[in-house]
Amino acid sequence: MASLRTASPTVRNYFKENYIPQVCEALLCGLLVMCPEDPLQYLEEMIIAIMENGLENLLWDMCIDLSMRPKLQRLSKTYLEQLFGLDDQLVTPELMIKACTFHTKNLVKTHFCTWRDIAIPHVNEDEILAEKMEKAITHYNYKLQKSSFHYWHSLAENQRRKLKEVLWRIQQMLYCHKLKVVLTNWRDKARSKTKMREDELILKHERQLKRWKSKLKFRVTTEETSSPELSSSEISFVGDLPECDISLLPEKAISQIFLYLSLRDIVICGQVCHAWMLMIQTRSLWNTIDFSMVKNIIADKDIVTTLHRWRLNVLRLNFRGCILRPRTLRSIGHCRNLQELNVSDCSTLTDELMRYISEGCPGVLYLNLSNTTITNRTMRLLPRHFYNLQNLSLAYCRKFTDKGLQYLSLGNGCHKLICLDLSGCTQISVQGFKNIANSCSGIMHLTINDMPTLTDNCVKALVEKCPSITSVTFIGSPHISDCAFKALTACNLRKIRFEGNKRITDACFKFIDKNYPNINHIYMSDCKGITDSSLKSLATLKQLTVLNLANCGRIGDMGIKHFLDGPVSQRLRELNLSNCVHLGDDSVLRLSERCPNLNYLSLRNCEHLTDQGIENIVNILSLVSVDLSGTIISNEGLMVLSRHKKLKELSLSDCGKITDVGIQAFCKSSRTLEHLDVSYCPQLSDDTIRALAIYCVNLTSLSVAGCPKITDAAMEMLSAKCHYLHILDVSGCVLLTDQILADLRMGCRQLRSLKMLYCRLISREAAKKMAAAVQRQEHSCNDPPRWFGYDYEGKPLAKHHGATPHKEDLEPIVRDLTYGSEEEAV
Repeated sequence: MASLRTASPTVRNYFKENYIPQVCEALLCGLLVMCPEDPLQYLEEMIIAIMENGLENLLWDMCIDLSMRPKLQRLSKTYLEQLFGLDDQLVTPELMIKACTFHTKNLVKTHFCTWRDIAIPHVNEDEILAEKMEKAITHYNYKLQKSSFHYWHSLAENQRRKLKEVLWRIQQMLYCHKLKVVLTNWRDKARSKTKMREDELILKHERQLKRWKSKLKFRVTTEETSSPELSSSEISFVGDLPECDISLLPEKAISQIFLYLSLRDIVICGQVCHAWMLMIQTRSLWNTIDFSMVKNIIADKDIVTTLHRWRLNVLRLNFRGCILRPRTLRSIGHCRNLQELNVSDCSTLTDELMRYISEGCPGVLYLNLSNTTITNRTMRLLPRHFYNLQNLSLAYCRKFTDKGLQYLSLGNGCHKLICLDLSGCTQISVQGFKNIANSCSGIMHLTINDMPTLTDNCVKALVEKCPSITSVTFIGSPHISDCAFKALTACNLRKIRFEGNKRITDACFKFIDKNYPNINHIYMSDCKGITDSSLKSLATLKQLTVLNLANCGRIGDMGIKHFLDGPVSQRLRELNLSNCVHLGDDSVLRLSERCPNLNYLSLRNCEHLTDQGIENIVNILSLVSVDLSGTIISNEGLMVLSRHKKLKELSLSDCGKITDVGIQAFCKSSRTLEHLDVSYCPQLSDDTIRALAIYCVNLTSLSVAGCPKITDAAMEMLSAKCHYLHILDVSGCVLLTDQILADLRMGCRQLRSLKMLYCRLISREAAKKMAAAVQRQEHSCNDPPRWFGYDYEGKPLAKHHGATPHKEDLEPIVRDLTYGSEEEAV
């Protein structure tokens, strides 16, 4: 049956009510798209699915998989309605009539317009031409007017611009004239105020100096009239009225104040009154006791009494250089909570005494046994009793052997040891270093100075089992070479310090560049094999902050340029280029351009540095310390340097071109100056000291050694104003007398180090009396050596006398109450 158009209405209704065309359409579409292998099975499954979903939800693409369904739009509900003859007549007579009518109208409109264009005659061409000519003339006149207007407008704009420029110039001239007048008035007022301020400062200085002299005169009178039994501490308070009662302060504030005092000062404070005696009984004040400061005046019984009284509070003890009885040293064992112990240079310390100390103080973390007579017996005690030992110094202890180092692995061992100092222990062999590596594999900081027997094999033996080493110090080890650096590549080094080694070459710096990216401190002083190539290798170290290449004479401007062109220049804080004689102004220029964070700079004995280079130093705004000793800097350069205004430390030793004028100009602008070294500048006089006393009252360190024109009057001004002075060197100041010692004792009570070599007018008695007030003192009454350039009266010597110093000239009588800072580091 091709069609149901002629079928009975019942059959047609049956097909429509039961959705026969839709079912057939869905099945046929599924077969056409899916093309199943088994059509009958597919039809069966689809019919079951249609029955489950219902005929009302039937869609033509229901039998097609979702991924294969075509995106089509249907014009009618189903295409099979026409196939079965169930659709209504789409083209009706009414639609045909409308279509014919529309087509006829379209044809009429098209042909009518064409006929109209042909039939209607054209307008006269002359009129059109005349109209076009009129429009052309109008357009030409408009263009002509526009061109003329533009020309006039450009001329007017030029005239206006010129008039504006002339007016602007007049205004600028007027403004410059006003500004010049204002600046001139401001300059005059500023100079007037500066001069007034300087006059007031000088007047204040004179008043203070006058008050100082009257006070000194009163003090001398009081000392002469006081009874012999009056102690020096009581005399110091005569004529001084207390400004406040310190006992009224909070307990924490009182403790903090007394923490700044030495043991001797604390004892003296306890003798003032009963209230002060109670104040020094604070327990926290006795956590740290330094007997080395009073080793020459304190008795053994006082040490024993003090340790017994504060045995539970003592955490840190320092007996450096003390010659004590065995009973006194055994009393250290009563300090059960002791954490730090320094018995270096104690000649009476024995293995038996160390046994008492180790049994009584198991919690020691820091132990300094340097320069003592301990043997392998003490080395056996260390791992048994000091379980938590972290810092050990055996420097210059030459009586223990490699076997003693093997004992460090006994018991719990010294596995927590972090810092080890073996300086001067020349008896240690390669096997000894192997024993250290087996016992103390966690060492991080290693110091081996003054050890000529140290070789590359010793370093290799130590590094094999100590990969945690971060800093090494090998000063005075001439047999160390580049091979040691190659062995140290197994460690993550942060700090390297070598000095006086001729076997180290540029090759070691290649190891540093490739294997130590986190290194931040490099000390390679007096290493003659280092050249500009070494600096080029260091340019990529981003973490480097300290570089010391002093006495490396083969370094020049080109090496500094390559070094500063890298990223290392941004973090560099300290740079020491002393005695690098090939450096000049170009290097300083690069420093000012590439080092924004540089704090410390040493250019000592850089002979090619001129005043032009000093101008570049001023541009390093972060600089606080600079060493220009031995350079050709003049007063002009010093005046330029005064513009920096932030310098705290300045060294100008052996600068023959500077005079009092340059120092005065510098001091006026450097009120924050704390350290000044103008030694061996014989042209300086009292005016220099006067400028320091007026403008630099915060001075803590001063060296005027080799300045023969300095007199007692200058030192009197210094004592009256610079009360914070800690270090003073007046060696070779041949005009000074005993009077300066009385001034210093009264004015500079914080003085700790005093050097008075070749001062023949200062008596031994006065120097001995002064020695009780300072920690370190050197004095001699010998004549100045010939290389000072003048005689005992300060008169210049003939040129043939300025020769190399003789040995007898370098043997002054030295009075030391403590060791120097470098020795303390050991």
